[in-house]
Amino acid sequence: MTASEPTTQPSRYVVGMDLGTTNSAVAYVDTQQQPWRVASFPIPQLVAPAEVEARDTLPSFHYQPAAGEFSPEALRLPWGVDPTAKRAGDSIVGFFARDHGALVPGRMIASAKSWLCHTGVDRTADLLPWHGATDVDRLSPVEVTARYLRHVCQAWDAQHPADPLAQQDFVLTLPASFDEVARELTVEAAALAGLPRVVLIEEPQAAFYAWIYRHADSWEQSVSSGQKILVCDIGGGTSDFTLIRVRSGESGKVHFHRVAVGDHLILGGDNQDLALAHHLEQRLSPDGKLDPRQWDTLVRTARRVKETLLGEGAPERMTVQVASGGSRLFGALQTEVSREEVQQWIVEGFLPRVELAAHPSTRQSGFQEFGLPYATDAAITRYLAAFLSAHRNVTIGDEALPTDHDPARPDIVLFNGGFFASPVLRERLLEVLSSWFNETGSSTWQPLVLDNDRLDLAVARGAAYYGMVRRGEGVRIAADLARTYYLGVESEAGAANDAATEPVHHAICLVPASAEAGQEVDLRDRQFQLRVSEPVEFPLFVSSTRLTDKPGEVIVVDSEQLKSLPPIRTVLRSRGKSDESVVGVELHARLTEIGTLDLWCAESAGPRSWKMQFDIRSTTQTDLQSHEGAGESEGFIDEATWAECRATIEATFGAATDELAAFKPESLLKQLARILSSSKQDWPMSLLRRIWETLIENEAGRKRSITHEAR
Repeated sequence: MTASEPTTQPSRYVVGMDLGTTNSAVAYVDTQQQPWRVASFPIPQLVAPAEVEARDTLPSFHYQPAAGEFSPEALRLPWGVDPTAKRAGDSIVGFFARDHGALVPGRMIASAKSWLCHTGVDRTADLLPWHGATDVDRLSPVEVTARYLRHVCQAWDAQHPADPLAQQDFVLTLPASFDEVARELTVEAAALAGLPRVVLIEEPQAAFYAWIYRHADSWEQSVSSGQKILVCDIGGGTSDFTLIRVRSGESGKVHFHRVAVGDHLILGGDNQDLALAHHLEQRLSPDGKLDPRQWDTLVRTARRVKETLLGEGAPERMTVQVASGGSRLFGALQTEVSREEVQQWIVEGFLPRVELAAHPSTRQSGFQEFGLPYATDAAITRYLAAFLSAHRNVTIGDEALPTDHDPARPDIVLFNGGFFASPVLRERLLEVLSSWFNETGSSTWQPLVLDNDRLDLAVARGAAYYGMVRRGEGVRIAADLARTYYLGVESEAGAANDAATEPVHHAICLVPASAEAGQEVDLRDRQFQLRVSEPVEFPLFVSSTRLTDKPGEVIVVDSEQLKSLPPIRTVLRSRGKSDESVVGVELHARLTEIGTLDLWCAESAGPRSWKMQFDIRSTTQTDLQSHEGAGESEGFIDEATWAECRATIEATFGAATDELAAFKPESLLKQLARILSSSKQDWPMSLLRRIWETLIENEAGRKRSITHEAR
C-alpha cells in the first residue's frame, strides 16, 4: 500500500525497516551495485550524554528530559536539531532513552506499537507515557511512532544527502494481525516523519523473505511442493502465526502461497517482563505493592533478568534492586532470583505443555498492566495449537491433503522475533510442537527448522528484499487472503419459515480465501433481488476456518465459523425519490490492497449499478461492534446517475474544455439537481464525497474565472 504514486524513475536505494515494539532495525539495497545485496544500516544514536554511536538496532523507547536535566550539547546528534522539536533536546529515542529512562520513571515511553493497535483508546490522543510524571508532555502513539521514523529518516539523510529517504522505495513492516486503523495510523506516522511514500509488508512474510535471501543458492533444496511452512514470529509486543504452502509452478520452480494468518494477539516479551515483575514485587515489598515509579523500574529490570537467565551461558542467580520509596534518601529494596525460578515462571507460564486440541482460556490472565489490552491467556502454546487446528485443512485449489499424517502438522518452521533469542524458549516451543504430532512414544518426528542468523535484523532485511521483489527481482510469496468474506442474504427457505420458527440465516461467499488482494470476483451465475429507494442492510461476515468455499456458494451462518463485521445500513437511490422497486441484480466484489471490500450491485436487465465499500478492519479483532455511519445511512446513488453527474462537473471545470465550457458554472447546481431529481439539501454524503474527489481532480478549472472560483 502506498501513500502516494511512485516517481517515474526508480530510486537508487530500496530501504526496509522493521518498526518493532522493542527494537527497530533498517536494511537497504543499493541498486547501483551489481550484483545487488541487502546490507544493514547502523543507526547513529545517543548511547550516553554527548556520546553518539551507530548501532544495528534502534531501541523503540522515547525519553523526555526534564528542564535543565542535560545541556543541549549533551544531546546533540550529528545532523543537528530536529526542526520539529519545541526545543533542542526535547526528546531522546534509542539506546540512551531506554537505559536512562529505566532509571528515571515517568519520563519514558515504551511499547508505542502496542498502543497503536489498542482499540480501547483514541490512538491519536496524547496519552503516553501512561504513568507519566506531572511535568512531562503527553504524546499520542502516532506521534511517538513518527519520532522513531523521523530519527531514522534524519540519520539516513545525513549519510545520503543526494538520496534522501523520502525519495527512496521505503518498505515498512507491520504485524500480520494489525487492524486497518493501526495500518493507516502507521502510514500517518510515516507522513509526519516526512516519509510520504510507504509500502507495507507483514512481518512474518518479511522474515521468510530474509531466509530466502540468506539461502539464495540453496533454499530450493530445503523445500518441496506440498509442504506447509509455519512462521512463528513473537516479539516484544505481538505474536504472529503465518502458514505458507509450497506448490509447484512453471518450469519446475516452487511457489510460496501465504494461506493463513493468526488473529490479533498482543502477547510477547513485554508480557513476560510484566509476569516476572509481578513475582519479584511480592518479594521486594512487604505488602506486595510498589509505587508506580518503582514498578516502572522493576519492569525494566525484569527484562534484563529474563534476557540474562534465559540466555546463552546463563548464571545460576541474579540480584534485583529497586530504589526505596517514601522519604528515605538512600537504600534499596533487594532480592535474589535463580535461573530455575525464572524458567519456571516464564517457560511454564507462557509455553506450557498442552494438547493440540487445547484452546486459549477466555479468563483474563494476571500477567497484565493496566492500559494495554493484552491477550486473555498467557499460554502462547494454546494459541498456536488453536491456530494449527483451525487451519488443519487449508489447501490451494484442488491440492490434496496428506494422508500419512495429521494435516495440521507443519513440515517446516521458521522462528522469528526477539522472543526466540533465548535457546530455552526456542527449544521448549519446538518440543511442544513436536509432541503434538508424535503418535507413539518412540516417534521422534520434528519439523525442519529454518535458520535466520540475526533475529533482530531478519525482518528489516526481508523488507528490503521484498522491495526488490516488487521490482521484479527475487522470489515472490503469493499472499492469498487466508480469509473468506461473505454477504448475508435472505434465502427462499428462510423467508418461507413460519413466524414461530427460528429463522435460518444464510450468507453467500463473495471473496474466497484463495484469492489475492486486488482480484475481482463476478457472481454472474446467481441472481438476487435488491430493494432500492428504501432502507436496506448489507451484513458482512468473515471466516478464517472456512477456507474452501467458492464464490457464489450459499451457506448457513454459523457463529462458530463466521464472524460478523460492521454492516452497511443505507438506501440505494435511483433517479427520482418515488422510484421504489425491487430489481434483479448481479454481484461483483473486490478486496483492495488496503483491505477495503468493494461491492457492486449491477442491475441484470438495466444500466443501473450501486457501489459500496465495507470497512473490514475488524477482520482480526473480536471486540469491535457493528456500527452505522451517518454518511453511509444517507444512501448511495446508482453508478449511471453518478456518471452523468461526473460528466457535467468535468464539462464545467475539466481541462478538456475551453473557456466556453459546455455548462456555465452558474448553472452547475441546477444541472446536478435535474440529473438527481432532488435538491442539494437531499444529496447523500456518499455523493458529496465523490463530487469533492472529482472537483479536486479538476482543480485547475477553478482559475478560469471568478464565477468558476465562486462555484
